[in-house]
Amino acid sequence: PLQPLRAKPAPKSSGASRKKPCEPGVASSLIKKIFSHYVKMPVARDAFKIVEKCSVRYFRQLSSDLEAYTHHAGRKTVEVADLEVLMRRQGLVTDKMPLHVLIERYLPLEYRKLLIPIAVSGNKVIPCK
Repeated sequence: PLQPLRAKPAPKSSGASRKKPCEPGVASSLIKKIFSHYVKMPVARDAFKIVEKCSVRYFRQLSSDLEAYTHHAGRKTVEVADLEVLMRRQGLVTDKMPLHVLIERYLPLEYRKLLIPIAVSGNKVIPCK
């Protein structure tokens, strides 16, 4: 006589996930949009892949440096001072090129209205509310 088909038992998992944990990243479309804006010309696909890889590496290093500066200061929150130290170490902020000049040069007006008073006043909002 014919026997009914039986389902095969599912293999038991060892408890460890085989998937590699996915780390959050910057969207490829955002990197391409920003890079294309500053380059002002089309970017080849293979060149864009290299730009994307470099951007990810840069942000990873930037985050690591900010974490180290914050930890060294004995805090658990990254503050504007940490970012300014990082920008000084990278040579972006100098005595001749203060932070508020970079803000004026590279950020849109709505951000400038918020950030320039903070940068000029030593991280205190002017006028006090």
